[in-house]
Amino acid sequence: MAELKLKKYTPAENEHSEIGESVWSAIGNTPLIQLRNITRDLPADVKIFAKAEWLNPGGSIKDRPARAIILQAEQDGKLTQGKTLLDASSGNTALAYAMIGAARGYSVTLCVPKNANKELIKTLRVYGAEVILTSPMEGSDGAIKKARSLYAENPDNYYYADQYSNAANWLAHYHTTGVEIWNQTHGEVTHFVAGLGTSGTFVGTGRRLRSYNQHIKLISVQPDSPFHGLEGLKHLPSVMVPDIYDADLADENMEISTDEAQEMTRRLSREEGLFVGISAGAAAAASFKIARTIGQGVVVTVFPDNGRRYIDEPFWEE
Repeated sequence: MAELKLKKYTPAENEHSEIGESVWSAIGNTPLIQLRNITRDLPADVKIFAKAEWLNPGGSIKDRPARAIILQAEQDGKLTQGKTLLDASSGNTALAYAMIGAARGYSVTLCVPKNANKELIKTLRVYGAEVILTSPMEGSDGAIKKARSLYAENPDNYYYADQYSNAANWLAHYHTTGVEIWNQTHGEVTHFVAGLGTSGTFVGTGRRLRSYNQHIKLISVQPDSPFHGLEGLKHLPSVMVPDIYDADLADENMEISTDEAQEMTRRLSREEGLFVGISAGAAAAASFKIARTIGQGVVVTVFPDNGRRYIDEPFWEE
């Protein structure tokens, strides 16, 4: 296979073309980075690429769906000045809501598990968001229940974004992430790998890539047990399954252990110079497994965020 010459993505189709100021205009169009060192033992015609989503202004891929959710709510008249944006999140979507909410002049209330990253909680408050801490024993499910309860009590005060059920979540990736990957690989992508959290990235990007080429293989990634250290990912058999999840979409559902993801996260920093989060390590580990089973192809994944928020995790010292 010839060496891919990657180009900067210029969108031919962009649902947000009317947005041109503040942080909104900087979301998306992230680079596609080839992993060259950890892949040295792979066949020459097998390549792995990753979208550098930490380069979004809020620091993660979640800027994309947060922008789409807010824009759609504005267009539908559901989010207006005087209403508070409400949702549940244990991580990057909360940051994206808080950042964009500040830029658009909305009050933001976020239900977050009490054991969420301390730096995350501080950053949300820096943006001016109200943070409601929920039971750490219930994880993100407990935060969802609290958000639903608040909305039920005061529906006129809130716009409940409900990222786990909101079609704008996966449509954001259908209209941006999938298009970018197709253009950046010149249509040579053969496999797409992504972790499952809300499932928006996998569902939206996967559906878009399939619209271009029905033979592209779609591989979803999740933790191998209910008790895991893969922040941002869900073990679907043991949690509330997001309404936007499409169980029939994946060609393969791959489970990755916390140890595998941590080891790959360390390798990415020390061998590729990519300081990324643990969910990126899981995606890379799954991509590497897929790459070893094919003789030719272009495997593309997404690295949702960088590793700064996780720097205190003990696995970095191993």
